[in-house]
Amino acid sequence: MRVHVALSPSEFADAPVSGRTVLAIDVLRATSAAVAACDAGCALIVPVPDEAAALARRDGGGVLLAGERGGQAIPGFDLGNSPDEFTRERVEGRTVVLTTTNGTAAMMRAAAGAAAALAALTNVSAAARWARGQARDVTLLCAGDNGAFSLEDAVCAGLLVPALGPAELAGGASSAVALGRHYAGCLGRLATDSLWARRLAHQARDADLAACLRQDVSVAVPVFTGTGFAAAGSDPDALAADGRGRRGVGA
Repeated sequence: MRVHVALSPSEFADAPVSGRTVLAIDVLRATSAAVAACDAGCALIVPVPDEAAALARRDGGGVLLAGERGGQAIPGFDLGNSPDEFTRERVEGRTVVLTTTNGTAAMMRAAAGAAAALAALTNVSAAARWARGQARDVTLLCAGDNGAFSLEDAVCAGLLVPALGPAELAGGASSAVALGRHYAGCLGRLATDSLWARRLAHQARDADLAACLRQDVSVAVPVFTGTGFAAAGSDPDALAADGRGRRGVGA
């Protein structure tokens, strides 16, 4: 297996995706929110590039609009980008159209792969198991921070790479693995070491940091179905029970 890690969006254009299994990572907060949504029974998560594209999807029925810009919820949308907002009461059986500053661009790029899914710290082991099962070379796309490197995404990639099994490493994979080793067992340090985490803390989003900086509290893997991301093994119109994962207390 060959594993390539794009450590920031500036590397997406050169990151191989065709014929590969591709995982998008945006720990703070888009992919963490998507995992939480799948845990809560969300039927489908549809990433779109901007507010206008999201509003065009509003149908007055089962579609919910979610997202943020600059860390703040978008006025008029049903949900922001905080994992704890994606409760069963709000999203079970619903389609969520999502647009965010960083994460949804990585999600849409991942969708160009032969198979694509979303990874976060909260589901890192489950995402690795799913990717191994695809039996292809793997590319990991770190959503980054406004086009630049994001520490928490690189750490997540660094935890994913060794969990994929023996591999030839390319791109930023070796650097990511080193960061994963450094932060393994002490993910809470990212709350102060990550620039984006500090910005969220400044916005009084400590609950989001607590929700996102936990490892392996979910077995849900949002997988691209052709129209959006749904829990692995689920029908996009009706989430299967075995895709709902579990929640737990993180590090």
